[in-house]
Amino acid sequence: MKTPPESFLIFKEELKKARLEKERLQREYESKLANMNNELERLKEQIAAQQELMKTTLEYAIRLEENLDSFKVEVANAPSLKKKSFH
Repeated sequence: MKTPPESFLIFKEELKKARLEKERLQREYESKLANMNNELERLKEQIAAQQELMKTTLEYAIRLEENLDSFKVEVANAPSLKKKSFH
């Protein structure tokens, strides 16, 4: 059997190096993608927590406003209650 030409052997070696580099780059890409997905999940969790905090804060502010309105009505009615007292 005839020995392949040197240029073919060089090409074959370069092809092998290119495949190894491609595999390395693929692993690196997948690793970076996994890290980015993890970071994205953390950010989603933080956003959800902040949204829940904002919702709770708004509910609390609404309750305070309702209580303040009730208190204003009580204060407004207080002088009329004093006039009706038996003292």
